[in-house]
This record gives sequence, structure tokens and C-alpha cells, in this order.
Amino acid sequence: MRVLILSTYEKAGGAAIAASRLREALTKSGVGTSMAVSSKGWIKGKTWAFVRERTAILLANRGRRDNLYAIDTALAGEDITQLEEYKEADVIHLHWVNQGFLSFQTLQKIIDSGKRIVWTMHDAWNTTGICHLTLGCEAYRNECGNCKYLTRPHPADLSHTVWEKKRRLYSKRNITFVACSSWLMAEAEKSSLLSGQDVRHVPNPIDTDLFKPLDKAECRRALHLPAGKRLLLFVAQNVNNPNKGMTFLAEAIRSLDNSDVALVMLGGKGEDMGGMMPSTEIFPLGYINDAETIRRIYSAADAFVLPSLSENLPNTIMEAMACGTPCVGFNTGGIPEMIDHKVNGYVARYRDAHDLAQGLADVLENNIAYSTHCREKAVREYSETVVAERYISIYKSGVPQSQTPHAPQSIPPCARY
Repeated sequence: MRVLILSTYEKAGGAAIAASRLREALTKSGVGTSMAVSSKGWIKGKTWAFVRERTAILLANRGRRDNLYAIDTALAGEDITQLEEYKEADVIHLHWVNQGFLSFQTLQKIIDSGKRIVWTMHDAWNTTGICHLTLGCEAYRNECGNCKYLTRPHPADLSHTVWEKKRRLYSKRNITFVACSSWLMAEAEKSSLLSGQDVRHVPNPIDTDLFKPLDKAECRRALHLPAGKRLLLFVAQNVNNPNKGMTFLAEAIRSLDNSDVALVMLGGKGEDMGGMMPSTEIFPLGYINDAETIRRIYSAADAFVLPSLSENLPNTIMEAMACGTPCVGFNTGGIPEMIDHKVNGYVARYRDAHDLAQGLADVLENNIAYSTHCREKAVREYSETVVAERYISIYKSGVPQSQTPHAPQSIPPCARY
């Protein structure tokens, strides 16, 4: 059995990281795997398909750029069906394939090929017309149209046109859709597009041999972080993104007795955090891609806080838990199924800064007790072996029994074009 994993990017973004980690997990389990990413994932600049898609969105929104990256149409893309890795594959496993990577035309070719198709959903796009986040809209339950993401919404707008294309694409019912979280699976089952479809739930994997607890004092020395502080870790690519909930975190920290509390920030492009929390010491570490350093950062922290207002199954919570670092987050998306309230962390009431502060105080007080439970859950539910076995079972459910897993040496490590 040979599996081709398709993802717009190889490492950029949570969905891409999850796809790459799954490939590594499958390879370790003896499954022949290869991975194809969009040409724009490694060549500077954008492909013609990407430009064509964004241009169509700009035209639909009369030149406004507000939602340029909030929606996708799959009206243009690259033809991966000519790749040798595609031709040799028994299973085509799609992940996040937007922004000009795969078009409806290519997707139809894949469906018509008769190959086993698995599609892991990392957000709501598979269940709606064009959006990745529904923002409370429930039109996808029946039929998209009058889309709030468009400047001039109407019943037959771009969202409805793409919704119709998806309806026709899914009509053969030969795709197994996989939701990374139980929350997303429940949302998917409400969608008219996925009515009667094969929808499963499998979490993303993590290498629990790499992400594991390290000596806290030693990690702090290596990172030049203070030994006598209680450290909260916050990760955000862009602090200015309202979805990351930084204003709630700042309010929560201000309400703490924070004389010995400091904030460690990983990533964090955006406004000056010192102005939001003037009495809190902040250690900005910038952008770090090295996994060894990242696990030291998790191990150095007393708690990881994710105040996001919308999440599926955050890799960051998974990484923190694998390193034995208790987590605090809002009751939204897949967060409450990852954090067991007052067992391995704290699930705060949605958009409630006061309860978020309560959670931070609780986790700091019970850090040692929660830490063990964090690690245990990460190994039990998210380890590479556990997740790989669940996917292999899905693959085999649609592959002739005569085909068995074989070593991956004959397949190139990554197909880029």
C-alpha cells in the first residue's frame, strides 16, 4: 500500500505541520509514503493558479482585500495527477489543499481514478461554500449563498457557485472525510454537503519521543529565562489577529497577583505587549523553527495559555501536553476535548478574561499534579503509533486485502513541482 499525502504547504501553518507529522508517523509504521506540496510552497512568489484565485476573489469583493485569505474557491490549481508518485499511489490523502494548489478539475480527476481517497479536514472549508470559519453562519447546513464574506452577497453569489461544485464533487460518495477533532466532526455532520458521507474522527499525531518533559531548571538556563519566576507561555504568529485573544490574556494577567509571573512569547509579531501589561515582565523569543529549542521552551514554562477565540485541534496544546506543561484555553472548538478541566489544565468560559485568570492561577498552583496527566494523555491519544494505526485502518477499509504495507525506501521523501 502506497500513500500520497497532498498539502498546500510542507511546514508552514498548523495543517501543514500536521500533514508532515502524519507522513513521518506512517513511515515509521512501515507504510510507503510520499508527499506533494504546491509549487508556491517552495518557490518564491506565487503560481498562476494562486494569482487567478485571489484575483477572482478581489473581483467578487469589488477590489476589497478584507477577506482575501479568509475564503477559497478551488477554481484554479495544479495538476498533480501527472506525478509518478500519484500514479504509483493506492491511497490519495488530501489535507489543506487551498490557495491555488488543487482545483475542482484536478479533484474530479482524483475521484474518477478509482483510487482510495481520504481527506483530512483542518477547518470548515470542506463543509461550506468558500469559508474556513463560519463565524456563526449556519447557511452551510442547507445551502450556501448570501455570504457575509462577500461585498455584494446574494442567493447565487460566489459562495453558492462553489457550494454547488462541491455538491457535485462529493456526489459519488467515495471519499472518507476525517475531522481532527470531535468538535469539527460534529460541525461536519451538520453540513448538507456531507450528509450521508463517510466522516470519521482521528486526531493529529505528535512525536512523543521528541516532545517530552525536560529538566525545567536546565531549560531555563539554556534559554536565559529567570529561575525564580512562574512562566506563562503564549504563542502567536501575529498578536494583532483578534482571533488569538491577546486582549483577553492581557486582562487576565493584569488581574493576577503577578509579582512573580512573567510572560514568555514565541512568535508574536504585532503591537507592543509591554503597553498592555506594564507591570509584567515579558520575554519575547521571536520565531523559532527548531524542534529541540521549542521543546525546551515548553519544558521551561509552568503553563501554556491559548486564549484563541476559534481553534480546531491546536498543535501547540498537543506539544505542550507532550512536554508535561499544563494548558489553559477557552471553551471553544477542539480545546475542551484536549484539556481535561482541572485534571491536566483548565478550560475557561468563552471570552471570559476573569475565568481565564482563574485558570492561570489554578494551573500555576497545581502545576506538578497536572503535568503528569498532560503527558499521559498525549502519549495515549496523540502518539505517532496510535494515530498511524487508526489511519492505516481507514486506508485498508477501501484497499484490496492483497495490498499490504511495505517499506517506503522506493518512494521519494517529498514530491515538489
